[in-house]
Amino acid sequence: MKRVALLLPTLSRYGGAEQFGFRLAGYLAACGDFDVTFVCAKQDGEAPEGVRVIRVGRPVPGKFGKTLWFVLAAEAVRRREKFDVTIGLGKTLFQDIARLSGGPTGPFWDHSIKAFDEGLPRTVKSLSRRLSPGKQLSAAVERLMIRNTRLLVANSHFVRDLTVATFPYLKAENIPVIYNQPDLGRFRPGRPEDKPALRERFGLPAQGELIVTAGTNFRLKGVHILIRALSRLPASFRLAVAGGRGSSEMLALAGSLGVADRVRFLGRVDDMPALYQAGDIFVLNTFYDACANAVLEALACGLPVVSTACNGSSAFLRPDAVLPDPTDHTGLAGRIEALVHGGSTARTDFNPPRGLEPYAELIRKFA
Repeated sequence: MKRVALLLPTLSRYGGAEQFGFRLAGYLAACGDFDVTFVCAKQDGEAPEGVRVIRVGRPVPGKFGKTLWFVLAAEAVRRREKFDVTIGLGKTLFQDIARLSGGPTGPFWDHSIKAFDEGLPRTVKSLSRRLSPGKQLSAAVERLMIRNTRLLVANSHFVRDLTVATFPYLKAENIPVIYNQPDLGRFRPGRPEDKPALRERFGLPAQGELIVTAGTNFRLKGVHILIRALSRLPASFRLAVAGGRGSSEMLALAGSLGVADRVRFLGRVDDMPALYQAGDIFVLNTFYDACANAVLEALACGLPVVSTACNGSSAFLRPDAVLPDPTDHTGLAGRIEALVHGGSTARTDFNPPRGLEPYAELIRKFA
């Protein structure tokens, strides 16, 4: 039985990387041929059945301190425990397999800075990143991780290609791509007759076209552009936003555009399948996403989906459902109106490796 360790600062069911780590740990433990340990700084909730947890804590405050502490503490655990295979799911110095779940820092900064208005807001954000010791440390750890890992795995072709462009000594053919796979037991199409009741549960109007979006960083996810697009759509269109952070700014924008009564911020939503099933279309107008799970979940729930070329999971969408420029609110409005009642926007000719089993196979073959 192979002794496998997963390295990630937080063990939790909430958050993209965290949710994946939780599910992968549980899946590997259930396989029966892996002895699974999860090395983390913080644990939020119960661990998956059969998974041992080693918590190293967070005794040093601040982003710089937390990042440095986990990097060093996780490495100490790795050396002490002598696992057969270690899998880095965040940014750690040494591991056998590293999942590139967020993409390189440089391209992320280049894409995401466009979410901020030109002039002072963009300049301030750029300076804060470059002057932040925590962010600079994270970028340095990333460079060492790329150098010190035997096998890199990307969660989208978008991330793989950005990584190879950033680190030219890497070869694309040596980086397998394994996409995320939603839990199809939870994320599945709902019944049309249930839609009014589902909307009532979320306090949403029963009539009209409902746009759903989700994310914690509203600027990065382009919610401000989506609100501008909403102002160009007929009054029957409404917007429901799942997640949190920055809603006061977005509500002010909606008010200035006269659509505040058509936007509802729901905060954290634990039953996302129900929200997808309540909607008519899912839109993720993101400025950068390595491989947004929400797009794949919405597709699994049968919704038409619109996203951007800056999102790795847009590979699953037809070209007419992919917006080249996330700042183009007029183009976004046009695509929403054209696709809202047109059925699924998923490609039928794209079937890459995805889910958890390909990782189990990589681990089994790893020597």
